[in-house]
Amino acid sequence: MQYTVAITDHIFADTDLEERLLAEAGAAVRHIDADGADEVVAGAADADALVVTRAPVTADVLAALPELVVVARYGAGYDNVDIDAATDRGVAVVNAPDYCVDEVATHTVALLLACDRRLRQYDSQVRVGEWDWRAQPDVTRFGDATLGLVGFGAVGRAVAERVRGFGVDVLACSASATDAEIREYGAEPADLDALLDGADYVSLHRALTDENRYLIDAAALSRMHEDAVLINTARGGLVDQDALVEALTAGEIAMAGLDVLDPEPPDTDDPLLALDGVVVTPHAAWYSRTAVEELKRTVATDVARALRGERPHNLVNPAALE
Repeated sequence: MQYTVAITDHIFADTDLEERLLAEAGAAVRHIDADGADEVVAGAADADALVVTRAPVTADVLAALPELVVVARYGAGYDNVDIDAATDRGVAVVNAPDYCVDEVATHTVALLLACDRRLRQYDSQVRVGEWDWRAQPDVTRFGDATLGLVGFGAVGRAVAERVRGFGVDVLACSASATDAEIREYGAEPADLDALLDGADYVSLHRALTDENRYLIDAAALSRMHEDAVLINTARGGLVDQDALVEALTAGEIAMAGLDVLDPEPPDTDDPLLALDGVVVTPHAAWYSRTAVEELKRTVATDVARALRGERPHNLVNPAALE
């Protein structure tokens, strides 16, 4: 039997690896250029599988694709897929939850250190002829700091392991990890308010949901120390950016290291980009050549499993197959 796999959008140079792996499962790949729901439906009307990056997979899209067996997301998050609607229709949703744990954890620590050591500010000063370490008088010793991890899944745990050698104290707030699991990584469990009150650095590692959108809002930022730093390598929607700009401008917190924004890419006149106390990277924390290959292989392999009637390894909605 010949299957059709529709790839709506991707960010890679090619999809040769996916096409080869899916061909082994009897599937042909169709590329469609889809930014919106209508384009997805028009291009994937007879598809057995849908592979997406940013394209929306709404309840209406799912209803219009009756042959669909599986939806795969290129990435760990899946906030552009209506999981409940997919489950109701018996459509499996798969992702690649672990393909870039190493990269994101390392990037998080890089942002932590860049902010702690004021690397952006020093670099800018040197480039305009100012050779003076005293231009940044508020640098503190990183090993004396407390790091708060909001979310303690694979990335949060990897960050905790990486900072252990610096001697920092670690607090962790988690909706899923037990206190014992948190302590296994040398961290102390805390609720969100206690973490915001006690941490010098707050690093976000949660998936974005309707319930936690703007988790870090004006009220949360007001609880942080005036010399505190916010790090976000998770999802831009976890932070109320207007409130963050206000907090940074008013000196309520010291700095922010951000790999994700809301929206992406930002407008060139976004006030966040004009602030000296912000280090921004272009949603690059996930990236390495190794991570790209692992992502492509993970997604294609699970789509092939679903098409063969097997249980995918990275099934987001187990109830869909019950």
